[in-house]
Amino acid sequence: MSQIRLYIDEDSGNLSLVQALRNSAVEVMTTSEANKLSYSDEEQLIWATEQRRVIYTSNMGDFCRLHGIFLEQKRTHAGIIVVPRQSYSIGTQWRGVLNLIAAKSAEEMINQLEYLGAYIRGE
Repeated sequence: MSQIRLYIDEDSGNLSLVQALRNSAVEVMTTSEANKLSYSDEEQLIWATEQRRVIYTSNMGDFCRLHGIFLEQKRTHAGIIVVPRQSYSIGTQWRGVLNLIAAKSAEEMINQLEYLGAYIRGE
């Protein structure tokens, strides 16, 4: 079972969160680092899947829709984590991501859409 590797889209690319995750030994790549700024959501999801990375996004509506389309068309994606825009502090997001990574492997994330709030405890 492999650890989840993240691809943080431009809607969620807070540098403090990225650094906190890296300091916790989480492998993270941002859209900027991948030179994928302004690519469509579908292109981002396809690229993340090709790289075996779970996409982390605040773009809940579009990625929930894409998740449904992928499943309907029997296409595979590496996983999606959605966090409501402006809902949680950086520290809370960091703890939620670490809880999710402790609970699920990369293989268990395939074709899954997870809400970060389900992994935030007592906050």
